[in-house]
Amino acid sequence: MNRIDRISAILIQLQSRRVVKASDIAERFNISLRTVYRDVKTLEEAGIPLMGEAGVGYSIMDGYRLPPVMFTREEATAFLTAEKFVEKLTDSTTMKHHQSAMYKVRAILKTAEKDALENLDGSIEVLKSHSQKRATGNTDHIQSILDSIVQKRLLCLDYFAGHSQEFTKRDVEPVGIFYLDSFWHLIAFCRLRNDYRDFRIDRIRKLVIADTTYNIDKHPTLKAYIAQTAKEKQLETVVIKVDKEIACYLDHQKYYSGFVSEKSVGNKIEMTFLTTSLEGFSRWFMMFGDRAEIVNPDSLREQVGVIAKAITERNN
Repeated sequence: MNRIDRISAILIQLQSRRVVKASDIAERFNISLRTVYRDVKTLEEAGIPLMGEAGVGYSIMDGYRLPPVMFTREEATAFLTAEKFVEKLTDSTTMKHHQSAMYKVRAILKTAEKDALENLDGSIEVLKSHSQKRATGNTDHIQSILDSIVQKRLLCLDYFAGHSQEFTKRDVEPVGIFYLDSFWHLIAFCRLRNDYRDFRIDRIRKLVIADTTYNIDKHPTLKAYIAQTAKEKQLETVVIKVDKEIACYLDHQKYYSGFVSEKSVGNKIEMTFLTTSLEGFSRWFMMFGDRAEIVNPDSLREQVGVIAKAITERNN
């Protein structure tokens, strides 16, 4: 990217949020902080009304906009939701193009809409699974749920509980939503049960945003809640490295073993899993173990060794 294109992109990024850190700009464009300062100075000399505060970041004077398109909060929220799918369910090139488009969308929003989008960013997650089909059931409540989170207002639900096959009424304080195995889920603090609950959104028969507000800061973030739930279920984090030549053959199998994420490391693919059974994972790992290595935990190495020794002894 040449300098003119980069400076234009930095201007759009500065307009996408109320405050942008110099380190965020440097990371996005893979440039030094010194280069960031020089590019920002160029924008200032061009007449862009920038304000900078040491240790905080840069901001543009409210009211400065790139004309002429404007989006409503609901339209911007739809873009944000789509971005979560793009991040998890597409390739890296598509993700980068969509991210660039999102900077432009954020850039032309009013300050209130920017704040709303930033607050919602941590309240939407898309988790990969082995079954990525079109969501079924009624998901028309998603926008209302997101509105209640932005407004910090209580939700009143008419809910059909799957385990008891009963209709119940719940007053809940929403934390966030996520998508898994073809369904959208709402995580919320239920005042009836005095605890956090997972509500399948397609089972919500009726939803009303109440006038009562709640303190969202007393609740964990959605990511923190998911991580804590995994810990309580005693899930073991497993990290392995697999030769790139065979990684493609694990695409469908890996989801049955608790696949979470992966990244390229040299000529290998590093995969992260959450599993409830190290022994079960060990037996699956041994199917391709000669083309892979265990990063952690050590207990997985020991389990694989035990199984390998038993096989050797039985067949000698």
